[in-house]
Amino acid sequence: MPPLNQESWSALQPALNSGESVVWSGQPNARIVFHKEDVFLIPFSLLWGGFAIFWEAGVLGAFWTGSHSHAPFFFALWGIPFVVIGQYLIWGRFCYAAWLKKRTYYAVTNRRVITVQNSWKPHMASAYIDALPTLIKEGSSEGAGTLRFSQGRAVRNGFSQSGWGPWNSVSVGDSPAFIDIDNIDSVYQLVSDLREKSKSGKTAL
Repeated sequence: MPPLNQESWSALQPALNSGESVVWSGQPNARIVFHKEDVFLIPFSLLWGGFAIFWEAGVLGAFWTGSHSHAPFFFALWGIPFVVIGQYLIWGRFCYAAWLKKRTYYAVTNRRVITVQNSWKPHMASAYIDALPTLIKEGSSEGAGTLRFSQGRAVRNGFSQSGWGPWNSVSVGDSPAFIDIDNIDSVYQLVSDLREKSKSGKTAL
């Protein structure tokens, strides 16, 4: 594995325990990556955003004729938050995800899988490799993919968050996950091998 650059080392070093060494590290692919939930989210966001703009245009008088050129001013103010939310759902969430990706770091150590995110405040989630009952791989070697860890014994700091769920899949939650990483097949194989070795060591004992 290439040596960690200074930025990655500064982000990951506080999360490491004594005697723990990094065997792989990476960051999310910076480009926009669509996920399976976008099959629902994209049409919904277009419907929401389109209706909000239609409403706001209507109350501002775009479709009115005659002496009454617009609805009461309250209706125009009431529609503004819905327009803003609609714009976030359509394109703003992708900009926010790109901002988060630059501040997200993943690591596989000789003991754990770790996700660190330095956004508005630090977030970290990790799980011991020997306690991972399941590895879930989404995607293939032809593009960026996601590796999720179904964990038994988890370790996380006090700053974990649930985020916006599917609307913000890059945010760190209670469980670590490597979102939109390149070379997902090799990382999957690495974690699988480490998990098997840890289980074999326990069995030998």
